[in-house]
Amino acid sequence: MNDMPAHTRRPGWGPDPTPGEAPGRHDPSPAPAATPVRARAGQRGPTLRRPEDLARAGLIAADRVPALEAVAARYAVAITPAMAELIDPVAENDPIARQFVPDVAELNIRPEELADPIGDDVHAVAPGLIHRYPDRVLLKLAQVCAVYCRFCFRRENVGPDAASLPPAALAAALDYIAAHAEIWEVIVSGGDPLVASPRRLAELMKALGGIGHVRVARFHTRVPVVTPERVTDDLVAALKADGVTTWVAIHANHPRELTAAARTALARLADAGIPLVSQTVLLAGVNDDAETLGALMRGFVECRVKPYYLHHGDLAPGTGHFRTTIDKGQALMRALRGHYSGLCQPSYVLDIPGGHGKVPVGPCYRHDDRIDDWQGGRHAYRDAPTET
Repeated sequence: MNDMPAHTRRPGWGPDPTPGEAPGRHDPSPAPAATPVRARAGQRGPTLRRPEDLARAGLIAADRVPALEAVAARYAVAITPAMAELIDPVAENDPIARQFVPDVAELNIRPEELADPIGDDVHAVAPGLIHRYPDRVLLKLAQVCAVYCRFCFRRENVGPDAASLPPAALAAALDYIAAHAEIWEVIVSGGDPLVASPRRLAELMKALGGIGHVRVARFHTRVPVVTPERVTDDLVAALKADGVTTWVAIHANHPRELTAAARTALARLADAGIPLVSQTVLLAGVNDDAETLGALMRGFVECRVKPYYLHHGDLAPGTGHFRTTIDKGQALMRALRGHYSGLCQPSYVLDIPGGHGKVPVGPCYRHDDRIDDWQGGRHAYRDAPTET
């Protein structure tokens, strides 16, 4: 973990994503195949990492730069070309800009917010290794990301100052995994593990494949969406190894993120036989309406990505403007049920602060001896055991 105080960190100047053809701008309507809105000069340049870069790219007004410098000094900034070109800078509440463009609201820290909102430190068993649940561990292979989400629950630790887990720390983590036969799954996260080179990923997969009781490796990533050109044949091959089954969890929050290029990257993974699941964070002003959320889930399914988790917003510092209420999330889950295919239903979960783990907080359809249907009707149902 990065032990540098957050206020002294500077936004990232790490290596840019692999250059490639950036996808086209998409219409904000939640349609599977969006149409281009408007191109902008310089949209295929490098990743934008400073407020002045955002101003030059036309994503913010120049007079916002001084205020946003204070935000960037505390929390890393990076917007890839693929995401920059999706932003409509004239829209007052563009959902893509809201996710990636820094906001002075991030400096408003609420009393209930925590530097370690899900309690990683409580369950750390080695540098970069979290053992929270009995049969799985989380390995923080990299502490950098291709983009930095403004709502990130690890925002106090990710950034350019701890670009990867040092070899000695990785070796210690692998030793721990090998010594604990109850570990069936290794979740590779960070940061974003797919910013690592194919060589490093292949070495990790070979090591995991050599540990007999580890049967599943799951990578959590935004890369196929935010920098799809990185999903090369070499990267896909690196994710596979004898002795271990690979799954990839894809993070996206709005249907516009599933561009043609992102869909191609996801298809490359799926065609290689890698199962895909999704992770989405419920975000005020981004996806907190049924139409947007339903369109995103349909987009995932079309891309052979099974909707997995809809996360309630964590109590990360400076993210209060993103959080909804749990009641709002439950209402959205009810709105999806019945109107959208069963394939499109994620589990709505809350990661309990303090390290107590994830629990489902979806709506309840049972009320004593009555059951609600998806249209709101209530029906008698006696849950009586069968007599023998």
